[in-house]
Amino acid sequence: MDDLAIRGGLVVDGTGAPGREADVFVREERIVAIEREGGRPARRTIDARGHVVAPGFIDIHTHSDFTLPLNPRAEGKIRQGVTTEVVGNCGFSVAPALPGTSALLGDYLGASAPGLPFQDATFAEYLDRFPPVSVNTIMQVGHNTLRLMTVGMERRAATSEELERMSRLLAESLEAGALGLSSGLFTAPGSFAGPDEILALARVLARYGATYASHVRDEANHGFEAVREAIAVADATGIHVQIAHLKLSGTDNWGRAGSLLREIEAARGRGLKIDCDQYPYDTATNPLRNLLPGWAQEGGVSAMLERLAHPAIRERIRHDLARDGLNNFGRIPSWDVVRIAGSPSRPADAGLNFGALARRRGIDPLDAVCDVIVADRGHTRILIRSMAEADVDEITRAPWVLVGSDGNALAPYGVTGQGKPHPRYYGTFARVLGHCVRDRGLLTLPQAVRKMTGGSAAALGLADRGELRPGAWADVTVFDPDTVASLATYDEPHQYAAGISTVIVNGTVVIDGGDHTGALPGRVLRFPRRAA
Repeated sequence: MDDLAIRGGLVVDGTGAPGREADVFVREERIVAIEREGGRPARRTIDARGHVVAPGFIDIHTHSDFTLPLNPRAEGKIRQGVTTEVVGNCGFSVAPALPGTSALLGDYLGASAPGLPFQDATFAEYLDRFPPVSVNTIMQVGHNTLRLMTVGMERRAATSEELERMSRLLAESLEAGALGLSSGLFTAPGSFAGPDEILALARVLARYGATYASHVRDEANHGFEAVREAIAVADATGIHVQIAHLKLSGTDNWGRAGSLLREIEAARGRGLKIDCDQYPYDTATNPLRNLLPGWAQEGGVSAMLERLAHPAIRERIRHDLARDGLNNFGRIPSWDVVRIAGSPSRPADAGLNFGALARRRGIDPLDAVCDVIVADRGHTRILIRSMAEADVDEITRAPWVLVGSDGNALAPYGVTGQGKPHPRYYGTFARVLGHCVRDRGLLTLPQAVRKMTGGSAAALGLADRGELRPGAWADVTVFDPDTVASLATYDEPHQYAAGISTVIVNGTVVIDGGDHTGALPGRVLRFPRRAA
């Protein structure tokens, strides 16, 4: 007898094929049959009439490694249908942390991981210690973390010995089960590395058959050049490259999404293994300090805070921003589009923008920015509306651009319920299905589901997830296409998505009738590799 029968739903299987009415049967964590009006007996039946039955969504770009140990129920994600998260993105990973460095790493990542305890650990130890959670997790090792462990926050090229140590740490992480390497070339210390350093590490990835995911060096005025740098890695090494949260930021770059997509499509047409992901919002989020020029962060948080105390340094920053725009974000209409998401020293300021804050205090907006960075010791997090909606829509329409929230698994309670984070943390996948598919027709339903399931599984090399078919792992999401929606807003972000009735992870029901069962069936999906 089967464990579960999901009966009467419209099966959209993740391949891009049209939906079909069928019953889905689960036994011992796997899908065992998909049949029209199947008469197979089962211990439990889920009535999916009027609903879509899809593969569990794969969030291909997340930072939930910062929150899953604090919120193992992963409520903000699994309640929007996510069953697998890829973590360790943008060059930031919690491991490896060499002996005596966990405090340094915790200070560096503090703006993104408030409340997370950091421990010295090899990557293998980190994977072994990762707690039971509700979703599957895929781990990457971060280039910024590797550089912090070897070169520190110095603004220079790595020595040959330091590069060898980074390569060794990377190889050890891959052998432990990491999917591959991620980079965050937009901010220190990753921004201090040249293309040659990335290529050297990419050659390690090639030997292991591993992957590379990049938050490229610039998403604003030099965005095209930064994407070309990522393409060059794929061209030189043959490895799979994932371009993270594809966008064009800054007013000088609005309207160029079509040109950027065509350039990436041309590289894919040449046979290069390149994928991209996107979140469907015109607003980004980042630590506030990352808006400053890279030189201002040289030497680490303490050195940055000491610099910001000097009026002459602030004037130099003001000059650089007037000339170049914000680091990685380009020119913005005003500081009114930059709002505080979380401030350790002044939590009540969450939701307040820096234009209003400066006017309230009667000071220059950049002084308000620098004052907040100093008060929070660099741990302030912000939201910045820096993209054009038309560009976001054009990228969303591309059926080969995958979906990644670039967000953490949160809940409206406990440490993860603090501040006013980006609504994408709670709503990315529901927004695609509701706002983008049903309300605006930017995509068909099968296209959207494939972008969130089968397409991501193919990019990750997951042979038995991302599609509904016999033999695949039973990761399943059931939703109402008429009501699925993101309820999270910028003013009230801590709201779960609507319209997701059932979510199954490895054959275990986690969301049942819209409620969390408390089950923690997720697994760390390892990719143990050996050098060729």
